[in-house]
Amino acid sequence: MPVHELFRLDGKVAIVTGASSGLGVVFAQALAEAGADIAVAARRVDRLSGTAELVATAGRRALAVGTDVSDPESCRELVDATLRRFGRVDILVNNAGIGTAVPATRESPDEFRRVIDVNLNGSYWMAQACGRVMQPGSSIINISSVLGITTAGLPQAAYSSSKAGLIGLTRDLANQWSGRKGIRVNSIAPGFFESEMTGQYAPGYIEAQMERIPLGRAGDPRELAATVVFLASPAAGYIVGQTLPVDGGRTIG
Repeated sequence: MPVHELFRLDGKVAIVTGASSGLGVVFAQALAEAGADIAVAARRVDRLSGTAELVATAGRRALAVGTDVSDPESCRELVDATLRRFGRVDILVNNAGIGTAVPATRESPDEFRRVIDVNLNGSYWMAQACGRVMQPGSSIINISSVLGITTAGLPQAAYSSSKAGLIGLTRDLANQWSGRKGIRVNSIAPGFFESEMTGQYAPGYIEAQMERIPLGRAGDPRELAATVVFLASPAAGYIVGQTLPVDGGRTIG
């Protein structure tokens, strides 16, 4: 098999959470372009139709399912719906996430818990539901953040904690499942990419952060999507339990 064929996902089925906007849309489109059928999921089900159309334009089948990842039952229903439609689940991209920027002395318990419940707990419930039905050769990709590794000047205790926890969860699930079930689990730590979340930052914040990035620019979402396709594909068949920063060098300084 030529090396470039290792990056293909023909015949595979992927679930992408948080696929109603931003990076989740780009991930779903890229996986479809690589050959996978896609179940796109989000709480805002009305906004999933656009993502499903992009999947169809790439020549693949799409399924849109309203899902709240913080609810374990909702996660199970998403996996069941995917199995009914496509007959299998090979890839999970745990992309759904929320963030806050509240000083630690003022952050309420509900604000903190909500971020953890979606970003960390939600990823676990999705991985658990998929891990029960995935076959050997499957791949789970958790979308963490460079803020799970370092800091960036904002008061983001809940968000940083959730993303650091996701890195630990990645290692543990990889240890449990890679040998016994043949499921690879890895995570990506994105740096600064345009998304719904970055649109909430104060004016000038992202520009100031560019000084701390060796490449001197924000990332192109397609660069991140290419990394998702790589980790989902047989090309990454010997990569297990790792967190790959995609950050223009932000974490080397």
